[in-house]
Amino acid sequence: MIKPDDSFYLFGMGNRRKFIYKQGKLIDLLTKEIQYKWDVIEERIAAEDYQVTLYCRENQVVTIFEDEQGLWLDGGANKECLAASTIRLPDFKEYSRSALLRILHHELLVNVVEGEPVPNLFVYNKPWYRDAAMMAMCFKTTNNLHLIKDWILALNQPYDRNNSGVSEPDNLGQALYLISLVSDQNHPLVDVLLSEAEKCRKKHYILGQSDFAEHPVYQTKWLKFGLKHLNLPDTFEIPQIYDSYSSIFWMDYCDQHVIGPGFDQQTRQLYPYLAWAESHFHNWTMSQEFFSSTYPLTWEWKASEAYYPGIEIVAKSYADNRFAAPHTWHAAEMFLYLLNI
Repeated sequence: MIKPDDSFYLFGMGNRRKFIYKQGKLIDLLTKEIQYKWDVIEERIAAEDYQVTLYCRENQVVTIFEDEQGLWLDGGANKECLAASTIRLPDFKEYSRSALLRILHHELLVNVVEGEPVPNLFVYNKPWYRDAAMMAMCFKTTNNLHLIKDWILALNQPYDRNNSGVSEPDNLGQALYLISLVSDQNHPLVDVLLSEAEKCRKKHYILGQSDFAEHPVYQTKWLKFGLKHLNLPDTFEIPQIYDSYSSIFWMDYCDQHVIGPGFDQQTRQLYPYLAWAESHFHNWTMSQEFFSSTYPLTWEWKASEAYYPGIEIVAKSYADNRFAAPHTWHAAEMFLYLLNI
């Protein structure tokens, strides 16, 4: 993982106003203006508690923190609400990795921007159906689907076309699954999705380009998953052929898989969501290199469609190395893996 130039912390979970704390400054991420500045002697970032504590000159102690009701600035003598909205923040204490789960949950929630679930709020300006579906899977477990419900209800295109404009067939199942979480078969996009599935049909499965390669097993698994969750008729069958993406669909149909080469180490490092999903599928134990010791815990590296200059406000080293953190597909895969082990 690329190290940031300096430690930082992001505030604004859910649909709250977004801020970054860095080097004694609290900066509004929309306007890029410094909202508060302190003469800090020591800072303590407690990512698992959604909190930064600043020890300043003249014995001033400032705490910036988030809870289920809002984002707060506590200067000791006064407490100010910087953003108010309701979110759910489970403590996950029943799990052995409770602190990690809280941080991962934060990394998912902070990337909800005005009701839209984005992969990374700095380098992507709109949602991707795949990342959004995985985020929604997490939000379903934590009772936070209300944060993106309106975005899902407003879906009106069968594809997100975020990968160089390609109509990726896995989007069809992802959109169906997203709709199933907040609506039903009568959602106006459902008939369009079913029509597109027939256009993509090759014999008993669907086929097309996802991530610039054909992944019929993965694409058909997503379609069947979406159809199942909307209780729709399913005439599709998963082809019994090797597909490198078959092993990243661990949510169902795990017995329908043709063994073949896994992802190489470079691919797993650049796109760690693939590593976590593959390990989840096979019930592998993840190696320590995929557990970051510092915030943020998740990332994506050298993606083709990301706008990396957008993240320079966080860390120049991120932009220079074409590195984005946190990243929601990674966070979702890691979160769901840790919930299930």
